[in-house]
Amino acid sequence: MPSLIDLRRRIRAVKNTQQITKAMKMVAASKLRRAQERMMGARPFAQQMQRVLANVASRVDPSAHPLLAVRQGGPGSRTLVVVVTADKGLCGSFNTNIIKAAATLVAESAQPCTLGLVGRKGRDFFARRGFDVLFEQVGLFQALKHADAQAIAAEATDAFISGRVDRVVLVYNEFKSVISQRLVVDQLLPISRAEVDERSAGPDAGRTDYLYEPSPQEIFNQLLPRFIEGQVYRALLESHASFFAAQMTAMDTATKNSAEMIAGLTLYMNKVRQAAITREIIEVVSGAQAL
Repeated sequence: MPSLIDLRRRIRAVKNTQQITKAMKMVAASKLRRAQERMMGARPFAQQMQRVLANVASRVDPSAHPLLAVRQGGPGSRTLVVVVTADKGLCGSFNTNIIKAAATLVAESAQPCTLGLVGRKGRDFFARRGFDVLFEQVGLFQALKHADAQAIAAEATDAFISGRVDRVVLVYNEFKSVISQRLVVDQLLPISRAEVDERSAGPDAGRTDYLYEPSPQEIFNQLLPRFIEGQVYRALLESHASFFAAQMTAMDTATKNSAEMIAGLTLYMNKVRQAAITREIIEVVSGAQAL
């Protein structure tokens, strides 16, 4: 049976941990609001970019652009899997779900896979296990900028155009709500023709004629790389907001569990103290009777 001193020390340690989890929950909640605002601001831009791209695609021959080339899987074909994790932990199953999904995708893929790792947690996991890594980006989420998405998109685009990989897949967490994040496995390259032609095949396609300067083909060629950058940037923002939501939820759960642990330890300490008092009374009474 532990002594009263040991129980008091343990209760004090749990209370100190509870203060830390409360503080982390407040910090995550404050950062989540800013990250959520940036994410919600990027969603309309990505949707509008898709509509503009589809409108221009209806007036050009998109099959001429290398980012739309669908290659037949051969003996030397490879897939680039861009895995977006966080740089920190204490966020529940946020990083674990991403890592498991990426590892399953690599294991079940019919083609050899190489990895592009964004975030320290994913880098540490896959690098220790000897996976083939094409590039890695660590520390982006401390001050996330659009230039970071441009660098990642440039790496993926160069690898695809040069023929080192035949497909690029993006794995990240999409923000749904504070208590819910959706795991997304999305093909980034080649750009799906159904995605490009979604609006151009609609009932209003071709009714309005626009004058383009420069030519529609040149605009289309400039829009496709911007579209890739926008998709990567939106994935980073979604993952950034999802991390703070997962961390806030995990810290709230930890705070509640610590309160329950403190209550249980306090009850057990009172029982031990009562038992010690009863034992001392019995010893005093026994000594008095012996006299």
